Amino acid sequence: MLAATKRIAFGAAVMALTVGLAGCSGSGPGVNGEAKKGAPGAKKAPGTPKNVVQLIGDGSTAYTGAQPHLAKPERLKPGQKPPQFVVFSWDGAGEDSQKLFSHFREVAKKYNATMTYFLSGVYLLPEEKAQQYDPPQHAAGSSDIGFNDTKGIRDTLRELRAAWRDGNEIGTHFNGHFCGNDGGVGTWSVDEWRSEISQAKSFVKSWKTNAGLRNEAPLPFDYDKELVGGRTPCLEGQKNMMAAGRTMGFRYDSSGVGNQVWPKKTEGMWELPLQLVPVPGRAFETLSMDYNFMFNQSGTTKGDPSQHAYWGNQMRDGLLKAFDRSYQGNRAPLIIGNHFESWNGGTYMRAIEETIKTVCGQPDVRCVSFRQLADWLDAQDPETLEKLRGLEVGQAPKGGWPAFTAAMNAAPNPSAGSAAPAGRPAGHAARH
Repeated sequence: MLAATKRIAFGAAVMALTVGLAGCSGSGPGVNGEAKKGAPGAKKAPGTPKNVVQLIGDGSTAYTGAQPHLAKPERLKPGQKPPQFVVFSWDGAGEDSQKLFSHFREVAKKYNATMTYFLSGVYLLPEEKAQQYDPPQHAAGSSDIGFNDTKGIRDTLRELRAAWRDGNEIGTHFNGHFCGNDGGVGTWSVDEWRSEISQAKSFVKSWKTNAGLRNEAPLPFDYDKELVGGRTPCLEGQKNMMAAGRTMGFRYDSSGVGNQVWPKKTEGMWELPLQLVPVPGRAFETLSMDYNFMFNQSGTTKGDPSQHAYWGNQMRDGLLKAFDRSYQGNRAPLIIGNHFESWNGGTYMRAIEETIKTVCGQPDVRCVSFRQLADWLDAQDPETLEKLRGLEVGQAPKGGWPAFTAAMNAAPNPSAGSAAPAGRPAGHAARH
């Protein structure tokens, strides 16, 4: 299971309207050099058809072909209303005794959704191998979220395999979750971020060696290709992380703070930030993350039990208000962040599940991962996206969508040849 000691890392205040802090927490639960790809002489996994599974490095990961349950994105046609994208994402993404990873993976399948799981690399590193991690500005073997044990690593691997095969994305929450001014990620240089990203990759690519789990099945993806984005601890250090990440295969970042408007690229990377959303009954907005609702409501993970149901309902209703103003307005993607935690009696987990149930089955709604959203954005005509970015929060086009999008470029996109929507392929029924 994940390390018993759980610590909340408090980030810097993001703006006055949030009346709270940047959302983050850590719950604890490789090698420093990156494993080499096993192209020459790559081994076949036992019991698998020839040419289907190619082990990479020490066999912790493997190439198994294209990811299932995905479809190529489609360029908007003239007069077409944009789909309403909703991204549910999870910071840390380890399976512990609460079994929230496995639970929400099943919830996603039930409501025909895919999600992004931001894995902390140290969740695949056993405590006895802690010295393998050499964090920037901290002693080797340090981590503010601890490390893991054999059972926790095995359970997390099981969920990662299944999540990827379900069509979900495996991103990164990096490693030691250091926040604040004393060596926190916000103080790291570009080169220090490159080291952190390399180590996060290495722990995923070398867990068989580090944990001694030689008989476990590999993760069914090449992490060097799978990893295309992340979210920084406490939403700190975004600028230098992006400068490092864009040289290491990253296509997007979700460490920022924004509004419900259409996203833009910064130096080649999509910025897909958490967003300010309503807090029903209050005169301010907060970030679209369980942590921020918790901080504004109780300031602690163990607040007044008599308020738990109300707080969960408040978060759910705030997210649904945010959904409605995009769905009925500018159709900007809604970005939601979460942690696998039972804060305030698990009320925020209930709120998220009820939100998924309510929004993911509505017409034109696509509950997708960040990677799928980035794929769709890349498939669009740049002039179309620029026009969409001109719509304010909750602003529907004057004269309606057919008139607004009538002149959009409908030229075919070579990378978007499928008529199926981004998300699960056309005809893929929700599984119950």
